[in-house]
Amino acid sequence: MDIDLISPDQWIAGIPHEQFEWLRREAPVFWHRSDDASVPDFWALTRHADVQATNRDVDRFSSQRGGVFLNMQSLEERELFRTIIETDVPEHTRLRRLVNRGFTPRAISHFETSYRQAARSVLARVLEQGTFDWVTEVASTLPAYAISELLGVPVEDRPQVTAWTNTISGGNDPEFADSPDASLVAATALYTYATQLAEQRRAEPLDDIVTKLITEVDDDALGAHEFEVFVLALAVAGNETTRTAMSQGMLALLDHPEQMQLLRSQRQLAGSAADEIIRWSSPIVYFRRTATCDVELHGVTIRENDPVALYYLSANYDDSVFADPHRFDITRSPNPHVSFGGGGPHYCLGAHLARLEITVLLDELLANTHSVERAGDPARLRSSWINGLKHLPVTVTG
Repeated sequence: MDIDLISPDQWIAGIPHEQFEWLRREAPVFWHRSDDASVPDFWALTRHADVQATNRDVDRFSSQRGGVFLNMQSLEERELFRTIIETDVPEHTRLRRLVNRGFTPRAISHFETSYRQAARSVLARVLEQGTFDWVTEVASTLPAYAISELLGVPVEDRPQVTAWTNTISGGNDPEFADSPDASLVAATALYTYATQLAEQRRAEPLDDIVTKLITEVDDDALGAHEFEVFVLALAVAGNETTRTAMSQGMLALLDHPEQMQLLRSQRQLAGSAADEIIRWSSPIVYFRRTATCDVELHGVTIRENDPVALYYLSANYDDSVFADPHRFDITRSPNPHVSFGGGGPHYCLGAHLARLEITVLLDELLANTHSVERAGDPARLRSSWINGLKHLPVTVTG
């Protein structure tokens, strides 16, 4: 089979499920050649067990050596914008301990009240419109609200922060990036904004995550540069991934009306539905690791310093783990998806927050609407890293 998992144009037509199925069955450790000068040849891991095990094996597979993206960056650029997801122990252990202070389940639960009210306000506004773009009006707005609220970003600055994250994640899509260096320019602008945010909190501390992260506890806190790149990671990861799940989740419910009806009749399934949406949408298609030594896997030798792509999306459709994986099933249990990484030190810091955001949105949607119908075709993001939608026209009645 012709295998090409990295051309962004291919993903505009949809997830290349046939390629992933062939790889899982015939070549679970596959040497993927690249025709893109900015992307090296790499190993593609596509089975659930291999993706999960490799994600946890931080001794033999580094996040820091080579970074977590396939596109090659200069060492200077990688070091400047190296976030917590691109670090190894012991640096990762220290950063994780510090940022965990702001993301405990208890801290996130305190946020739920204001977020639920925001969801109600957004839904009330779109109900007045009747027909609207679900992605831009709901799925983009609520995650942006969540991250901005957690960081204490002023309301008037939030559209700009969202625009920067769109450009960073959508660097291959002309709708979001109008030049080859647009992502770098946006990342630099967001980095600078984070510097100003930290300076404000040092001058006027508040009861928010920013103040917690820059305040010393046990003689340690995030340094200036560490905080700025943390904001970069949080704004992109927390905004783009949850937006993708909300967008693809609504499309799945529209494409499977019996599941929408089941959810309306049993609203207590919102939490289970959120997890199935996260599996189904698999917002992050892959992350890269770099082998720190020679590794034997399925009779294949991965050499030291070889790039290795962990295809979380493929793992989430592995039929050895998920019965009938192409069936969207909001009652699916168990649901051991790896959209948050599959465990280990790099397990997604915002997993609890993402589940909460999606569950609350579903709950409020069901409580405040009578029906949701498609009003046009969805438009996919031109990206082989984010399984995103740019637009999804819908009509909602109250």
